Amino acid sequence: MGDRVGLLQDKTVLITGSSSGIGAAAARLFASEGAAVVLMARREDELCRLAEEIHAEGGHAAVAAGDVTASADVARAVTTAVQRFGRLDAAFNNAGWGSIGSQLHETDDAVFDQIMDVNVRGVWNCLKQQIPMMLRHGAGGAIVNTSSTAGAFATGAVSPYVAAKHAVLGLTRAAAAEYGQRGIRINALMVGSTRTELMENAMLEVPQLEQAAVARAIQPRLAEPVEIARAAAWLLSDQASFVTGGAVPVDGGCSAV
Repeated sequence: MGDRVGLLQDKTVLITGSSSGIGAAAARLFASEGAAVVLMARREDELCRLAEEIHAEGGHAAVAAGDVTASADVARAVTTAVQRFGRLDAAFNNAGWGSIGSQLHETDDAVFDQIMDVNVRGVWNCLKQQIPMMLRHGAGGAIVNTSSTAGAFATGAVSPYVAAKHAVLGLTRAAAAEYGQRGIRINALMVGSTRTELMENAMLEVPQLEQAAVARAIQPRLAEPVEIARAAAWLLSDQASFVTGGAVPVDGGCSAV
């Protein structure tokens, strides 16, 4: 990947939800910026293909397939980072899940449980496993959690998703306050509607969804996954050394109006 000193040069970064969409774009970008990336998601075959692609480009990647809702899986991914690359410098806790459709009183309890489990417990599990490893190595670290514009105001998303993404911002701010003086920076991205696999599938089910998703934004289009990944890369880099506890909008101006 050339001789240029990258934004994340020589850092080891764990990326969850990295089998597609924003997570896969982040893996490619972070590797191109000099990071060794640890790929975590449930679809191991997709992770292996992505790792092979990164290796072919001269980068460094390891696969740690697993589910963020299982603490043991997250612990295994953190251990993989240390065993393969010597340490864990940063993490992009990007795995998430949502649904479309029902009003609150029509939403099944199982949908509520899954949304909260993936989006909130998943971030909780990641923070609980990542922070001790960063503290153990004594060099600080940086973490970015993926929230959403739904974490800032009520959107067209189903109510459990809005609640979950608000909770991600709360966890981010609380953790940033607890560990800031120990050298760990923790921020969240407030992501606008993005052209991911999940969004593409939803738009097939509801053709008018794209128009509704971008109606509020100043830039009325879906983001490309790499546009979100670029913001995460900056927050994880040393260039963002005085940024912590933030909820950074990457939403085409949706939160500005």
